[in-house]
Amino acid sequence: MHTVEEFTDQCPYCGETILLLIDTSAGSRHYIEDCSVCCKPIQVLVSVDMEGQWQVQLKHENDT
Repeated sequence: MHTVEEFTDQCPYCGETILLLIDTSAGSRHYIEDCSVCCKPIQVLVSVDMEGQWQVQLKHENDT
């Protein structure tokens, strides 16, 4: 079963508010998604704990 949640935050490059759709059923993961405003690549880090609570962090492409 796929559970898609809406997540709103600011782009780490341009500072504009962006909306991402997060598939919380896929567990913790890391991927790159382009900003819908400035088109720069954003690192998206999704963490899902054992209770199903999820968190998302957005970072510059080259941040560690």
